[in-house]
Amino acid sequence: MERKLPREMTGAELKSMLKSSINFKSLGGIRCEELNLSPKDKQWWRDAKIGLFIHWGLYSILGRGEWVRYNEKIPKEEYEALADEFIPEDFSVKEWIELAKDFGAKYAVMVTKHHDGFSLWNSEGSYEHFTSYHRGAHRDFVKEYVDACRAAGLRVGLYYSPMDWRFPGYFDPKGLPENAALMKEQCYRQVEELCSKFAPVDILWYDGGWLAHKGSDVTSAWFWEPVKLNKIARSYNPKMLINPRSGWEGDFYCDEGSHEISGKIIPVPWEKNMCICSGCSWGWMPEDPVSDFNWLISMMVNVVCRDGNWLVNIGPDRNGKISKEITERMRQIGAWLSEYGESIYGTRGGPFEPVDNVYGSTYKKDKVYLHILDTAAFEHEIIPKPKDNEILRASMFDSTIVEIQDCQGGFRLKLPKTVNLDTIVILKMKKEVIGCNDTDIHFTGKE
Repeated sequence: MERKLPREMTGAELKSMLKSSINFKSLGGIRCEELNLSPKDKQWWRDAKIGLFIHWGLYSILGRGEWVRYNEKIPKEEYEALADEFIPEDFSVKEWIELAKDFGAKYAVMVTKHHDGFSLWNSEGSYEHFTSYHRGAHRDFVKEYVDACRAAGLRVGLYYSPMDWRFPGYFDPKGLPENAALMKEQCYRQVEELCSKFAPVDILWYDGGWLAHKGSDVTSAWFWEPVKLNKIARSYNPKMLINPRSGWEGDFYCDEGSHEISGKIIPVPWEKNMCICSGCSWGWMPEDPVSDFNWLISMMVNVVCRDGNWLVNIGPDRNGKISKEITERMRQIGAWLSEYGESIYGTRGGPFEPVDNVYGSTYKKDKVYLHILDTAAFEHEIIPKPKDNEILRASMFDSTIVEIQDCQGGFRLKLPKTVNLDTIVILKMKKEVIGCNDTDIHFTGKE
């Protein structure tokens, strides 16, 4: 039987159909059925829901953001001399992973090389050996990170940027093809190193595939040949998840930044990537304010109720240390998840479509979790009756029974007077909830 081709959808149609605030990166990537993972292969990631993102490198010495070398036009020699100063004092990567566990993360993604070209592992493929192993620290931080993740039971994600500002050919790949080819060779060698040395890698997270700071990852796919690159990567773990930022369409989509999420349930695997602080930089900056706890919980709920994952970034300082304010906020979220995580982990978004700023839902087996963010507005909401199922009872997490009031078009819930930031009502159903499967969609990237 001939396989049915995926439905093609433009980014504008997506926003219109879902009335969503999402902004997926790298729409319209090259398709390759051979690289596509099955829903079963992605299930662990779907269940994990919460991840920790870590940006750390030479830019952490300067504290002016990960784009500081390019933005301030720092001369090559001056910037690269920082590699001999990058010697974190009294530091173990285990500190990050312990915090990841306290935060409630089930996977982590660490930057192994950003756009400045500095690599945090013993990379023989690095042009001029511009690495933490060959320079000041003489440490393989990626190995330390991978070992710590595995010891803690966290899935391992590696971020890698193919681009590299050290190569003039990056800025003029057609005018300087030989130099650009050196950058591409470095990319292929390093991706293979990461996927082989640290196998099995669970997530390969690309960023920065565009050329000369123009266009997108997709418009530069002619140069990187992402299908060829990712076939090499997958040869070391056929089940490894890959994001869409290499120019291939990837296994899941990414919405980047601290803008709020609204709209309907997203019918494809996706991940919200954002910072625990203000979002003005992914790398460490002094005095960068930590986001409000209530706002962060609301963001998490809005993402998960729309069937997404939440990848939250921290920026350690030059010594790998994480501020007291960040640590306290992460642990505060972790404490919330330790109490209410049943409604987050292992769930899917739905079956009820979210009402922006009022409520959303998640479900697992024969339970539906209503996440109510505005109890006053919720009093007036009529929730549609579940199709082909029956509600046996409604209760709070402390087992307090919630009254169900039938009304035309659905039902209402009479909430108790005591409410929380995210008031969660558990609906016990007569049988397992049947939600919507992922839709086979290819986003063309066109608006």
